[in-house]
Amino acid sequence: MSIPPNDPPSGPPSGLPSGLPTGLSTGRPTGDTSPVAPAVEPARPPRAYRVTPAQPTGGSKALVGVLLAGVAGMVILLFVHLSQDGRIHPGPSVAHAECAKGGRDCLPDVSYTDVNGVAYTHDSLAGKVVLVNFWATWCHPCQSEIPDLSKAYEKYKDKGVVFLGVMTDNADSQQLLNFQSDYEMTYPIVRSNSDLMVSYNYPDALPTTFVYDRGGKQVFSHLGPLHTSDLDSLLDRLVAQR
Repeated sequence: MSIPPNDPPSGPPSGLPSGLPTGLSTGRPTGDTSPVAPAVEPARPPRAYRVTPAQPTGGSKALVGVLLAGVAGMVILLFVHLSQDGRIHPGPSVAHAECAKGGRDCLPDVSYTDVNGVAYTHDSLAGKVVLVNFWATWCHPCQSEIPDLSKAYEKYKDKGVVFLGVMTDNADSQQLLNFQSDYEMTYPIVRSNSDLMVSYNYPDALPTTFVYDRGGKQVFSHLGPLHTSDLDSLLDRLVAQR
């Protein structure tokens, strides 16, 4: 008695975000060997795998509405003021300040430990340009950008630039070594944890990249793969800042 082979898995492994692309289906009944027309050419892989967040409940929607109203009121107070004649005039611009720990759009106050045991604390990253890239081994757009990220890392690692690749899946050590060899991955890899994911507000697509200047201020964020030309233009400018 012959045993039919198992169907190969499609899409990201179980436990990963839903809504990601899956394999194509022919729609043919099991055992049907009659001739069929050629399959339609599959769509190109997406530029980024997006995670669809859960829809808010009625109570959450009400809370979001209240918060948005409060934010709108604060913006109005910050950027405009009323004169004695009742007319609206632009308010003064706010002076730029260096990022403080926990500040908005600042490098999160969290530590990173790469797979070789090297720790990167918030204090040790002070004064450096920091690139944080969220990725996964099963993510095809991530795979396409890794060689370019590695080239940029080799070019800028001695110029005060730190690359940290935060891996969001659970490849074991041997699988990761094989992956690094296959995709010429040379920059530090950090396994994700709850502190990192919360600090970066759970990125809803892979790959996602954040870049911070020497003062710890976020100056760039991007969904989808990056390329050498993008990185060189950005990092040359940031490295030149003192």
